[in-house]
Amino acid sequence: MTGAGALIVFVKAPRPGATKTRLAQRLGEQAAVEVYRAMAEEALRRTAPRAGDYERLVFWAPADAGPEVEAWLAAETCLPQVEGDLGRRMAAAFDEVFRRGARRAALVGSDVPRISRAVVIEALAGLEEHDVVLGPAHDGGYYLVALAGSCPALFTGMPWSTPSVLAATLERARTLGLSVRLLEPLRDVDTLEDLRAEWPLVAPLIDETPRARIEAALSGATDIPSR
Repeated sequence: MTGAGALIVFVKAPRPGATKTRLAQRLGEQAAVEVYRAMAEEALRRTAPRAGDYERLVFWAPADAGPEVEAWLAAETCLPQVEGDLGRRMAAAFDEVFRRGARRAALVGSDVPRISRAVVIEALAGLEEHDVVLGPAHDGGYYLVALAGSCPALFTGMPWSTPSVLAATLERARTLGLSVRLLEPLRDVDTLEDLRAEWPLVAPLIDETPRARIEAALSGATDIPSR
């Protein structure tokens, strides 16, 4: 890996029934896939680096999804996530990019419609004066974490998928003696309420037919059946 910076993007194979399950309960499985695919592609478009910015690697899950993800994201450098909980997978991804020669790295999810190249650059620059940079999410978690070296302890034993992830991570960083910079809060899209808040940005990314069905659910008129 050349250059000082790396961006890790976590993606999941866009499979009905296994993608954005909380959204799928309200929108239906296929509509949830449409939303996720659109957001992931937009995240990649918005974080596309320019020369000298950083190198980007996409880490995919689940374990058997390699061929379909590589066909979907053929222009990207794609690597598998390791098995285990989110913390183990994040720590391993950081280990990999540092092993490849990165000196600073940021990790983001693929369900944050307002993530951008500028946010990534700000996060990497923040590591010049801080040990950790975090992007707070509106749900109490975080949408970005940036490090200047491997730190598996920051990801071990965290209450993943709860509203206390950010607070627990800040406390862990304090315990480890790490300084933290916080970026502006952004929203990751997990629920119908999240999607409603980000719909003006997401809607133009989705084809007309599924968009109309999703808008019906967002308006409160109906929930879409599961299939």
